[in-house]
Amino acid sequence: MRTETEMLDVILQTAQTLQVEAVAMSGSRTDTKAPKDEFQDYDVVYIVDDLDTLTSNLAWLDQFGNRLIEQHNILGNRRLYLMLFEDGNRIDLTLCPKDHINEWVDSEAGFTVLVDEKGLFESYSPSPQRFWISPASKTDFEKTCNEFWWVSAYVVKGLCRHQVIYVTDHLYGICQQELLKILAWQVASDRGKVDIGKNYKYLFNYLPAEQKKEFSDLLDFSSIDKITQSLLTTMQLFHREAQRLAQKLGFDYDKEVAEKMIKYAEERLETNETFTK
Repeated sequence: MRTETEMLDVILQTAQTLQVEAVAMSGSRTDTKAPKDEFQDYDVVYIVDDLDTLTSNLAWLDQFGNRLIEQHNILGNRRLYLMLFEDGNRIDLTLCPKDHINEWVDSEAGFTVLVDEKGLFESYSPSPQRFWISPASKTDFEKTCNEFWWVSAYVVKGLCRHQVIYVTDHLYGICQQELLKILAWQVASDRGKVDIGKNYKYLFNYLPAEQKKEFSDLLDFSSIDKITQSLLTTMQLFHREAQRLAQKLGFDYDKEVAEKMIKYAEERLETNETFTK
C-alpha cells in the first residue's frame, strides 16, 4: 500500500501535469481529531479553468494507479471521481471550476490548501463548525418529538407487513436519527456548541459508555423479531431522553402522546405475533 507521502506526491504531480489552478484537501486526513488508519480517503479538489477539456478524455486518471472500482458523479457544477485502487488507497477527487469554488467550500467542514499560487482560496474560509450542534430550541425540540412519534407508526405498519427494507429505512434513517439528535442536544445542553462530527461519529465521545452500548444494541436488524425489539427499545429510550432534555431546558413534552404511541406499537405488534416477549 502506498504511503501518505507517496499518495500526496502523485496527487500533486498529476495536478501539475494537468496544470490545475489550485489543489486542496478535506476530510479525515485534515482533521486532527480523526483516528488514523488505512481506510482514510484522500478527499481532494482540483480547481480548474477548463472543466470540459479535462472531462472529455479521462485517460489522465490512470496516473493515480490501477483502480479496483470507481464511480463518477455530477454535483452541481463539479465533477466527482471516486477511485479505490488495487493497493487499498482511495481518492475522492473533485474537479471544480474556479468560478464555483464556493460550491466546494460550502460542502466541506474544513480543508487544507496544498497548492494555490494565484490565491484563489484566500477569500474563502474553512467552516470547521459545519458538524457542530448547538443547544436545542423549543421549536426544534417539538419538531423532533413529533417526527419521531409520527414515523414510529410507519415502522409499526412495516413490521406488521413484514416489509424489512421499508422498516429498517424508517427506523434507522429517521427514528433513530431523531434519537441521536436528542442525545446530541443533551450534550450541547451541558457543554454548549460541540463538534459531533459527520453522521454523529464523535457523539459518544461525550456520553457515558452505557449510552453508547444502549444505542449499539438497537442496531440488530437481522430478523423481524430483532427489528421489533429495536423499535420498542428505541421508543422507550427516546421517551426517557426527551423527558430528561425537556426537564433540563424547561420545554413542554407531550408525555401522553408518547405513551399512547408506545401502547399502540406494543398492541399491534403483539396481535401480529411479531412481538417477542
